[in-house]
Amino acid sequence: MGRQVAVVLYVVAMAALIVGVDVMFFRNRFWERLMVNIGIVLVFATFYFRCHCPDSIVRFGNWRR
Repeated sequence: MGRQVAVVLYVVAMAALIVGVDVMFFRNRFWERLMVNIGIVLVFATFYFRCHCPDSIVRFGNWRR
């Protein structure tokens, strides 16, 4: 149950960041907004896989010894 809550909070934080950046900086710029949103999602996904997944699922070399 605790892991599911953490994932939900992680996704909500990502969505809040995307909406905040869209409203503050890229209101009328479609392509710039799309590129920044994709970049934010990639950063969040990288951090999630790097820190929250078990070793059996994702391995990024010898960094976790």
